[in-house]
Amino acid sequence: MRLRVDLTPYGDYSDTVVVIDVVRATTTAGVYLENGALELHFVRDIESALTARGENVLLAGERNGLPLPDFDLGNSPLEASGQRFDHKVIVMNTTNGTGAAWIAAESGKNVLLASLRNAHAAARRARALAVEEIALVCAGVSGRAGIDDIYTAGVLCEYLLSMGDISLDDGARVALTVRRSAGDPIEFLASSTAAQALEKLGLGADLNFCAEVSQSTVVPILSARSEHSLIFTPVG
Repeated sequence: MRLRVDLTPYGDYSDTVVVIDVVRATTTAGVYLENGALELHFVRDIESALTARGENVLLAGERNGLPLPDFDLGNSPLEASGQRFDHKVIVMNTTNGTGAAWIAAESGKNVLLASLRNAHAAARRARALAVEEIALVCAGVSGRAGIDDIYTAGVLCEYLLSMGDISLDDGARVALTVRRSAGDPIEFLASSTAAQALEKLGLGADLNFCAEVSQSTVVPILSARSEHSLIFTPVG
């Protein structure tokens, strides 16, 4: 089994793809599904989200860390963890994470969302689905690599290696090196560009939540799509 890590979204995925935007989109996405949401729709843009508004539909998202006007929810996993979303569909658009998922979905046969909170569950699910290759895709920040996503990819790499029969590309070796250079996830999350931006906005409380490792067995998986939406449902 080949293990590939893209430090920023690249495309050209032939098999199973795991999208990582740990601060905060894929962490928050997992919480929505953990807390009862029926489906999570990643849409291409704000306009697509606004047109999806309807009964039992909640709009969630942010731009540059801040909640979007006229949306019901922002992109805070801590805030989401204190709510229930039973019988709701969450329609989501964010600065980096949703775009990375769209790139993954252009060619990937299976698309999963991972964070530190579901890292081991996501790794197991990816290994079960993949035939030849697992690609871990770091969303990054505005087209640049993010140390928080690379660290998280390293956590998944380490767990996948423990399952055996894995060959690593250079990106995977980079992610593993980052992971093994620090024992505490908060060290890399707090030093990342994304985290520093959150701190300036007064949203730093989300970081400790994002840094929790394997607290969830729920993995969002792409189960359907339309012209404007990638529809994720929970497995696990």
